Amino acid sequence: MTNKVDNTLSSRSSKADIKPENFPEKLVWHTMVWTYAFYLIGGLYIVGAVLAWIFFFYLVLKIWFQTEETPSSQRVFIPLIIWVWIVGMLVMEVALIMGHLDFNLPTSLIIKSSIGWAKGWAVLALYPLAGCLKIRPQIVYRAACIVCFHTLLLSPLLIVAPILHLPEILYVSPLKAVGGPGTTFFDVSLYEINLEGEIRQRLFAPWGPALGFVGNVYFAMALREKNKKWRWFGIIGSIYMCLICKSRLAQVCLIVTPTFIFFISRLTRPFVLVLLGATSVFGGLLSTPIINAFDSFWTKFKEARAESTRVRMVLKEIAGYRWETEAPIWGHGVVERGPHLVEYMPIGSHHTWYGLLFVKGIVGFYALAVPMALSFLVLLIKAQRYETARSGLAILFILFLYTFGENLEILAYLYWPGLVIMGIAFKPTIREK
Repeated sequence: MTNKVDNTLSSRSSKADIKPENFPEKLVWHTMVWTYAFYLIGGLYIVGAVLAWIFFFYLVLKIWFQTEETPSSQRVFIPLIIWVWIVGMLVMEVALIMGHLDFNLPTSLIIKSSIGWAKGWAVLALYPLAGCLKIRPQIVYRAACIVCFHTLLLSPLLIVAPILHLPEILYVSPLKAVGGPGTTFFDVSLYEINLEGEIRQRLFAPWGPALGFVGNVYFAMALREKNKKWRWFGIIGSIYMCLICKSRLAQVCLIVTPTFIFFISRLTRPFVLVLLGATSVFGGLLSTPIINAFDSFWTKFKEARAESTRVRMVLKEIAGYRWETEAPIWGHGVVERGPHLVEYMPIGSHHTWYGLLFVKGIVGFYALAVPMALSFLVLLIKAQRYETARSGLAILFILFLYTFGENLEILAYLYWPGLVIMGIAFKPTIREK
């Protein structure tokens, strides 16, 4: 009886006192826990891009020094699906170069765009690759919950800032000199006002919907936290992010993702199969009212922010038309400034798939579509057995949903912890604890 009590206390203590045990875990832990510190100096964009390459070079060294005598627990093994991601992101660079050459863009612009690739598309392969290192998923989950807790601590300031008419932007970090997509990636903001004149928060993200993106990724990870206290901090904090950003997609994703993952990861269980069968029967019988209800929801969804919806739809139409008529194979190589009709928003932005078609053509489109589709199949199979695979599947599903509202590569520096979880979930043998 005494041993049982001691084991229970030891288990609870380990859940409460989880700490990084090696170099990769320390990198993940400290980079995430100090999110707001990096944000205050305008360094989040730089840190998110550089960290991926630090992981890469560390992994290369680990593989270089591996021998036949290296214990199996210390070996680095790269799953086939991660090689698919690596190849896909390399194809992105090829498409980028070809697009520049097709439109006779200068060599200096090719170099600049390639640096952008290294900070964007490349990290979509590098962070899952980092998951091949000895990184426990619980380290990532706990760090995410701590960031959410810090967000809750800042909530009083976020509430009173617009009431007291404090400035929207406190300052822009001098680190913007290193270059990036825009000054919003380096400024410190208390709040922002959207196209409809509403006050919304973006915290450490460059715009409101991006915060909702991060909030959803952190919510998926917080659900897997073992410690009850930190789990609730993570859940409440991540939901708070999704609400204060006032993003429609964030709020829909917050509901749809857990529901979808719950059922899709339990396809081998009889009660789920029976439930899905019953749902299909009743869905067929009630198809007309269901379709009408969905149409009504979709109309209200678009009308909630009519101006934003209009801009996004026009951007999509322009990008699709110009891709098809001007550069179907390799794309245009770069985004272009849009007309006044779309508030001068760049053509190729606000939609990953149309952005890929416009900038990198059909080649770039499939360079992302193939890895995402194969990853879904791999994680779907593994999610029937492993909890970490369910987290990875949730992250992938969130990424897929946000391809229709954001450009994945430009925000990878924010949601990279989710990519690491995906990489851990790809391992043949998943270490759950």
